[in-house]
Amino acid sequence: MYIKKILLAIVFIGLIAGGAFAYMVYGAFFTPNTNFNNDKAYVYIPTNSNVGDLEKILEPLVKDFSSFKSAADRKKYTPNIKAGKYVLKKGMNNNEIIGVLRSGNTPVKVAFNNQETIENLAGRISVQIEPDSISLLKAFTDINFLKENGFNKNTELAMYIPNSYEFFWNISAEGFRNRMLKEYKLFWNEGRLAKAKTIGLTDKEVVTLASVVHKETAKVEERPRVAGVYLNRLRKGILLQADPTVIYAIKKHTGDFNKVIKRVLYKDLELDSPYNTYKYGGLPPGPIAMPDISAIDAVLNSEKHSYLYFVANVENFGYHKFAKTLAQHNRNKEQYIRWINSKKINR
Repeated sequence: MYIKKILLAIVFIGLIAGGAFAYMVYGAFFTPNTNFNNDKAYVYIPTNSNVGDLEKILEPLVKDFSSFKSAADRKKYTPNIKAGKYVLKKGMNNNEIIGVLRSGNTPVKVAFNNQETIENLAGRISVQIEPDSISLLKAFTDINFLKENGFNKNTELAMYIPNSYEFFWNISAEGFRNRMLKEYKLFWNEGRLAKAKTIGLTDKEVVTLASVVHKETAKVEERPRVAGVYLNRLRKGILLQADPTVIYAIKKHTGDFNKVIKRVLYKDLELDSPYNTYKYGGLPPGPIAMPDISAIDAVLNSEKHSYLYFVANVENFGYHKFAKTLAQHNRNKEQYIRWINSKKINR
């Protein structure tokens, strides 16, 4: 009888201990453990993060990190922390949080346009994905990569087609660059390459001319006409004489790409730079900025006309007056000069 009581007591204690253990396990895994008021919270886990790093990231978002770590250890997550962007929902328990962090890496939208330099592009991208601007710039300007893929220091910016793309946040700098090369090749399909060949330009030359067109007019509907003017001048062997190329030459010469230049002066036209299309014939060595897709397609689908000149239209701001003869252009230009002088725009 005495032994029976002892056995019953052991069983009873075991049941209590097992129940307590089960309760602890249940609590560690299935009790809500978020500490934010919004419906969602975004978690960014850098590459090569350890448990200490994870604690700093999650502590503001969970009520009890110790219980989370206990559950994560049991599920063997802590030795295999995965980098990426993750979305936690309010009221999630540890089991759900671990599930998200293990397999819920969420893509991010990466968008860019209108960058003037490869350095600016690296800076723009670095705030949207994990790699910093230095890592990105190193990948973008890798000489071997550029050479292997038909680019050089002057044309490297042409490889990046402005748009919105999906990436995993923790993609490497090289991975981002390689994806952009793939997108470039997809953009330059047989149709676009055939159009480029028809107008006697390579894909890089089209992007270069498109960058000038882009800078000349913000009006998308006017870009095919502006492109037509420059193509007419190229065919006739006439200097492009594009003010945006002179502005770029000044910025490149001074190293100051933040400089605002509203007026090109006659002395600027003497700057000895291959980007100065008042001094050197043909196209500049590479794009003077990142053109919109609309500017690229404007070159490929340019308006067919006989115009050789254009100048800003002060009667319809944002647009231009086009001319077939120098005499007509000079009359239009005089009107523009009177207006710009009246506004006292000297630089």
